[in-house]
Amino acid sequence: MDLLQSVVLGVVQGITEFLPVSSTAHLILVPWFMHWRDPGLTYDVVLQGGTFLAVIWYFWTDIRNMLVAWFRSLRKPDLRNDPDQRLAWLVILGSFPAGVAGVLLEKHIETTFRSPYIIAATLIGVGLLLALAELLAKHQRELKNLRWLDALVIGIGQACALIPGTSRSGATMTAAMFMGFSRTAAARFSFLLGIPIIFASTLFKVKGYVSNFALTHPGTSLMDHLMHSPNTVPFIVGTVVSTVVGYLSIRFLLAFLQRGTMWLFIGYRLVLGVLILVMLMTNRLPATMHVG
Repeated sequence: MDLLQSVVLGVVQGITEFLPVSSTAHLILVPWFMHWRDPGLTYDVVLQGGTFLAVIWYFWTDIRNMLVAWFRSLRKPDLRNDPDQRLAWLVILGSFPAGVAGVLLEKHIETTFRSPYIIAATLIGVGLLLALAELLAKHQRELKNLRWLDALVIGIGQACALIPGTSRSGATMTAAMFMGFSRTAAARFSFLLGIPIIFASTLFKVKGYVSNFALTHPGTSLMDHLMHSPNTVPFIVGTVVSTVVGYLSIRFLLAFLQRGTMWLFIGYRLVLGVLILVMLMTNRLPATMHVG
């Protein structure tokens, strides 16, 4: 891992984690196109940790209000009249489908689902669904109108995004728009809903890295290893880059959707999906790849 690779992958993660274009697809494809070696699980943790910090940074006021309201709801529940209480519980409810699916499909997520054919199919398929949502949905409802059923349906969309190429933000925004929400409301709830899942996924990968390190480096202190590793500086740079770029991506998308539509992202998904299929059929892209 060198600094250039660290910066490039940090930028890719920061942009694609929050735009509806699939971060996993890009983190699999970019290293392959650049002829880079697999950066490994450690860098996966670094990149995801950076985008987790980005969403915490941008939505800190909302998160703080929701946490305070959630604890208040344990003593004095008032979900009907307290929007922060209701939103906190709806985020929790919406997180369950992805949590359950992640546990049940863990092995397939890291192996079977990472096929370039699946990535191409999901890029195109979700792109078409997003196009239908743009054309058919009313885009009138706001976060204050969010109900239990809405949160559950959007949460199921998030669970589907465990398949590479789907895009967590793309799937959740598509589901929210089909439920009648405005583009900005769909995006805001998508980002808030992603916080528990990104956090849990990062913790899970940290646990996997620590367990793997203990097996491959018996008797070695993890802290000493990190302090003397040549990859430590690139990892720090990658975290900072993915955090800053992720923050700017959230800010850009929410501002863009105030007046813009999803057609830019729909077009990008369709073109990329078709390009991957063409490269597969002409043997310019291997049918099996694994990154991270």
